[in-house]
Amino acid sequence: MDKNEVLKALELLHKSSKKRNFKQTIDLIINLKELDLKKPEENVNTFVVLPYDRGKESKLGALVGNELISKAKGVFDEIIQQKDFATLGKDKKKLKKLAKKTDFFIAQANLMPQIAANFGRILGSMGKMPNPKAGCVVAPIADLKVLNEKLKKTVKVQTKNEPIIKIGVGLEDIGDDKLAENIMVVYNLVLHSVPQEIQNIRNVMIKNTMGKPLVIGSKEEVKVEEPKEKKKKVKKNGKEKV
Repeated sequence: MDKNEVLKALELLHKSSKKRNFKQTIDLIINLKELDLKKPEENVNTFVVLPYDRGKESKLGALVGNELISKAKGVFDEIIQQKDFATLGKDKKKLKKLAKKTDFFIAQANLMPQIAANFGRILGSMGKMPNPKAGCVVAPIADLKVLNEKLKKTVKVQTKNEPIIKIGVGLEDIGDDKLAENIMVVYNLVLHSVPQEIQNIRNVMIKNTMGKPLVIGSKEEVKVEEPKEKKKKVKKNGKEKV
């Protein structure tokens, strides 16, 4: 698969899609094959930094001590200080609510034992624990502004025990060239993450939020279904009812 194929597929997708009154997300779907996902080495579980911002805000949280509080202010959406770890850790409902609206948590490295003890069970089960692979475990002297910008373009690439990867690569209005670049970066990462590379990829598709998938490389247009009119039922008294 090359960038020109992706650009042609995007053009066809836009042409065949109904206009909506909101900005739709372009999803990349990679269907895999001939993998034994019971084997950890055949699962895909990593992160990638996209070349372009996806056009939507990522919500970021910081679990930090005194050394990083001032640097985190104005940079992260949520700041949980070391002194509040124990209190928040006991409030499971509040912690789950915070985790649901947060894309990534960063953690001060020397506080990881406390973070694991207080938040590990909840954040771990939700896949939201600060992950070193994504650069989310940092030293007390870290530059959080740089990390913030990086995380806004970071996405998790994961099979989730099924031979399929689905990732939102950007809003439809960021431009096809940027979308294609983001798609190619994810595709190449997956290609080199599976044991037999291209032999493990069944097909690659794109779709928008409300549309049907289109296989990249396919010449078939996506059929846009018109909304069906509701049939009117006629009561015995002659009145119409929808």
